Amino acid sequence: MLVDNNGAKKTFPDLLAVMAALRTPGTGCPWDLEQTFATIAPYTIEEAYEVADAIQHDDIAGLKDELGDLLLQVVYHARMAQEQDAFAFDDVVDAITRKMIRRHPHVFGTAEERAAGAAPGFWDRIKAQEKGEEASTGSLLDEVPAALPALTRAIKLQNKAAKVGFDWPTLSPVLAKLKEEWAELEDAIAKSAAESETSARAIDEEFGDLLFVVANLARHLKLDPEASLRAANQKFVRRFRYIEERLAADGRAPSDSDLAEMDALWDDAKAKERGH
Repeated sequence: MLVDNNGAKKTFPDLLAVMAALRTPGTGCPWDLEQTFATIAPYTIEEAYEVADAIQHDDIAGLKDELGDLLLQVVYHARMAQEQDAFAFDDVVDAITRKMIRRHPHVFGTAEERAAGAAPGFWDRIKAQEKGEEASTGSLLDEVPAALPALTRAIKLQNKAAKVGFDWPTLSPVLAKLKEEWAELEDAIAKSAAESETSARAIDEEFGDLLFVVANLARHLKLDPEASLRAANQKFVRRFRYIEERLAADGRAPSDSDLAEMDALWDDAKAKERGH
């Protein structure tokens, strides 16, 4: 039986043993025993975002905890797979270790491969050889997971197409396309006076096209649109909290204010951030 001995640092085998105990019928945790790959998957995605958030905030102590939470997700999935006699955690470790060695011949390969160094595009080329993509009749875009966040997937789809020349060579046509899509969205909105189902679909489609071009703009600017949007979210939270704090100092809540006053406080928060 596992004992929480604070005097000894826990090891990886301890973590595996904890997960095994949690998933043991009869003595394990009822909640953990009910979980499946499908029910745990959302937590896996959430924990990955928590890691990214800790990195963005330069929170090293938080990063340690979040990496532990993410590691637990890997252990969780591996344990469920082991229970189905599909694979175990050791198989996961073996597979990724072999992949990293295989895809870095300039580090782990022959003397000639190490001397040649890392040739441009080596990762994608080796990956394609492994998956037999050259002989595949499928689409170049098939390997981009559909479950990725939409902005991230847009970037990956665009990068795939760009590798075979389907890309604008400069930023200028991307900006022109952005203006074009904005105009098309405005036109769809203007035509929606009848509020028909058709016009609603048109607005939805044009809005999606606009976001796709925004993602392409981020790619050409070498920005991560997810990170940019996270930063914008944080800015919004910070400035809205300032509004709440200023109103609270006057014994009021935002619901007791109006747009004009809150907008003025927003501008005040903005000016303070910029040192004005």
